[in-house]
Amino acid sequence: MNRRSMLKAAGSAAAVTILSGIPLNLAGENQTTPVSPKKRKKIMVIGAHPDDPETAAGGTMCLLSDAGHEVVSVYLTRGEAGIRGKSHEEAAAIREQEARTACTVTNARPLFMSQIDGSTEVNRDRYGEMREMLEREKPDVVITHWPIDGHRDHAICGILVLDAWRRLNRCFELYYFEVMSGTQTQMFHPTDWVDISTTRERKYKACYCHESQNLKSVMEDWHSPMELFRGIECRCTAAEAFIHHVEPVSLV
Repeated sequence: MNRRSMLKAAGSAAAVTILSGIPLNLAGENQTTPVSPKKRKKIMVIGAHPDDPETAAGGTMCLLSDAGHEVVSVYLTRGEAGIRGKSHEEAAAIREQEARTACTVTNARPLFMSQIDGSTEVNRDRYGEMREMLEREKPDVVITHWPIDGHRDHAICGILVLDAWRRLNRCFELYYFEVMSGTQTQMFHPTDWVDISTTRERKYKACYCHESQNLKSVMEDWHSPMELFRGIECRCTAAEAFIHHVEPVSLV
């Protein structure tokens, strides 16, 4: 367990850090003290569909935005294939608005990319699109899908981000989140944990903004047990877990 990267349970007197040194002090009277402008970071959470960033990292997003960091929720698709009985255009309009509403809860800026739900691609143009977006946004930290995922859109999203990170000479810290581990995310062994005990309720409020997806059973059957288990791992009530991707810079 990376103790420097773990938010400790409520009541801890020490300042703690998460995600590559981003400061978050959740102890006592300092809990709501924002970071100084010089320490403000940009964190991008990139999901394949509307609702992926919120379900996977919503508690962490709330903590980071509350601390004064800039949080951007990126959606690779608009969820075009995600509402039975609706055309792609109709579903995209509904799900985009749901995502925008969720972002008002997490205090994140929504950003939509141009891929199509269920038909995401890995090719030269799509690699370039992701790289250009990240080069333009200049994030300090990116959190995205673990590339070993049973959902093709999820895996493709992670692969595109990983390629962009390498092409941009690893200029931001890269982390992976988990979704429905065991059935979607596979072989996920966290390096970092974030205590979301104080923001878990708000996370669920953001998730339930995606009304078309009927997420109640998904959250109760999958994400809630995951959060409780990750909390046990890092000795708090509930946590979100991440893998920090670290590799040496290529000399080639």
